[in-house]
Amino acid sequence: MSSPTQAHRSAEEIGRTATGPRPLPALGAARGAAELSHVDTTLANGLRVLAVRKATVPLVELRLWIPFAGEDRLHPATAEVLAETLLTGTARRDRVEIDAELALIGGDLGAGVDPERLYLNASALADGLPTLLDVLGDVLTGATYADGEVERERDRLIERIAVSRTQPRTIAREALQKHRYGDHPATREVPEADDVAAVTPEQVRALHAASVLPRGSVLVLVGDIDPQAVPAELERALGGWASERSAVQLPPLPELAGGDVLLVPRAGAVQSQIRLSAQTVPRTDPRYPALQLANLAYGGYFSSRLVENIREDKGYTYGAHSGFEFTGDQAVVNVDADTANEVTAAALLETRYELARLGLVPPTDEEVESVRQYAIGSLVTATSSQAGLAAQLMALATTGLGVEWLQEHPKRVAAVTGAQVAEAALEFFAPGRFTGVVVGDADMLAPKLSALGGVTVRD
Repeated sequence: MSSPTQAHRSAEEIGRTATGPRPLPALGAARGAAELSHVDTTLANGLRVLAVRKATVPLVELRLWIPFAGEDRLHPATAEVLAETLLTGTARRDRVEIDAELALIGGDLGAGVDPERLYLNASALADGLPTLLDVLGDVLTGATYADGEVERERDRLIERIAVSRTQPRTIAREALQKHRYGDHPATREVPEADDVAAVTPEQVRALHAASVLPRGSVLVLVGDIDPQAVPAELERALGGWASERSAVQLPPLPELAGGDVLLVPRAGAVQSQIRLSAQTVPRTDPRYPALQLANLAYGGYFSSRLVENIREDKGYTYGAHSGFEFTGDQAVVNVDADTANEVTAAALLETRYELARLGLVPPTDEEVESVRQYAIGSLVTATSSQAGLAAQLMALATTGLGVEWLQEHPKRVAAVTGAQVAEAALEFFAPGRFTGVVVGDADMLAPKLSALGGVTVRD
């Protein structure tokens, strides 16, 4: 312990010796993926089940993914109300009884929806799994959507939608979706408040009967469980959840072509949102590991080229990021940054510059090794908890993949060469492949963005 008169040393002083900076210790060897005891099967009702033993704590995590697309104009509104009221009561239990039973097993159960799926997430003490599955089966087969519950949750949802539609990120996301995919059902992520107000309890009950279906759905269980025993437990708990019809899949997205960035006016905004997007390849493509490393080098983590340029060097934004978005069997890479109006055009210029530089001046061996270690390490970290592993497996299972892909992926990343990263960068990060939107005050932004080129202004 230092004495009161001893001066405190700075971080820089601590990191140096008389002969220079203290050397960093060498990175340890990457750990191999642990073997996971698991079962991957399909029940008689058509539900795919992926059960994995991870006994780090006496808990279990459950994820249920039900394809839930719809072409009807009111489908997004009805689906949102359904998700909000799914857990408000069944023929056997009211809302309070559901909550009480879950509380007794240290559990919780929540639901949500987007244009692609209805999802339920749950956790509980491992020895409470039978109760959790019984509640889940009751909800899936006996949800009543009482008039009063639907009306109450519908009114709350209208208020939340009104707030959400004022948020810059929501506005930018909606603008990007419509620019990329037009009127495709995938663009209807936030329903219109007027549509929600028109939803009736009868419509919600009808949608549940028509679309909350097991065939084509996926259930993931991770925790202190015996995977071999799970299918029989699920057959007992979910035996009444059955239909000859399959859950409704989202239609394939159209191939995303590059083109001009669209300036979307938002009068009076003091900040702008830059959102760019380009078609890439899914996880099953042999080029994906190299593409993953190229993305990290470009903007996928804090030490990336994009962050170093427009955040650290020029101070145009507090944060910039690039990452993958997977929908069905398709994938895109997105780039986003929020900037002050006066530097928006300059930030877009530098963002495009870094896209081009990634292909023309590909990542060095040192960059490749850095992003390789980050990719492997972040995957290990993300799957170290039961909840993280469940989320990762669900993302894979919905595209037909499973535990084997997850266990083998670190080896694929480790085998990627610098030349393969360079090829992926040149092919997939060329500026001409990207399109997108800039949302902001058009009066301030249009002159500079027009001068920059490759930008059109929405009327």
